[in-house]
Amino acid sequence: MTHPEQQIIDFIGEHHIFTLAIARDNLPYCATCYYAWMKEQNQFIFTSDHETRHIRDVVEGNNYRVAGAIALETKIVGKIRGIQFTGFIAALVGDGRETARQRYLNRFPIARLMPNLHLWALVPDFIKMTDNRLGFGKKLVWTSEEFRKSN
Repeated sequence: MTHPEQQIIDFIGEHHIFTLAIARDNLPYCATCYYAWMKEQNQFIFTSDHETRHIRDVVEGNNYRVAGAIALETKIVGKIRGIQFTGFIAALVGDGRETARQRYLNRFPIARLMPNLHLWALVPDFIKMTDNRLGFGKKLVWTSEEFRKSN
């Protein structure tokens, strides 16, 4: 498994909310989700109930391919940073679920109060980072081996 450049990993680790984008029956929708980053597995862990629109759109639409974004909000052009990504989500079950659950709960202890913690893993296959600190419009691009083979 290849991993994104360290600058991308650092940026993901510095933040805790992403915008998740889904399309079902040609109708786009997005949701904001808290996440914990699992660097070793190269995946975002987030929680969302099965009854939320974005999860229903994924599961009922049988479309586990999603997109997302994380952005640093600033008015200073020279400090703009953010990532856009694509990937696949899946309900977190089996091996690794307990580790991911602990990582999520360590990051968001308030989630312990949730009666049902439905965890999902989002595995990115493409990430594009804009980092204006490196120069105006500077982009860093990472793609997984599987993504490169399919495109």
